[in-house]
Amino acid sequence: MKVGAISNFITKPQISDPVNKSNKPKFDNMLTDFIGEVNKSNLKAGEMVTGFINGEDIQLHEVMIAGEQAKTNLELLMEIRNKAVDMYKELTRMQM
Repeated sequence: MKVGAISNFITKPQISDPVNKSNKPKFDNMLTDFIGEVNKSNLKAGEMVTGFINGEDIQLHEVMIAGEQAKTNLELLMEIRNKAVDMYKELTRMQM
């Protein structure tokens, strides 16, 4: 077995082009999109609860799953907010 044969299996790291960054998602867009998704999941859960109460053909487990997904998304969003606030506080302390 040749020692050089292993180099065929090693992938080279991708070097990003500093000039062409438009194809990568930006943090503010990702955060805005995630907030929109959290809002959509909350609205969907609310619609499912309303539909279930009105007697539509919606199973209880589907309502519970939608509610838990909305709750988990909201909790994740709150944690991201808390970390961002902590980061901001730490940065302001570093400037002093």
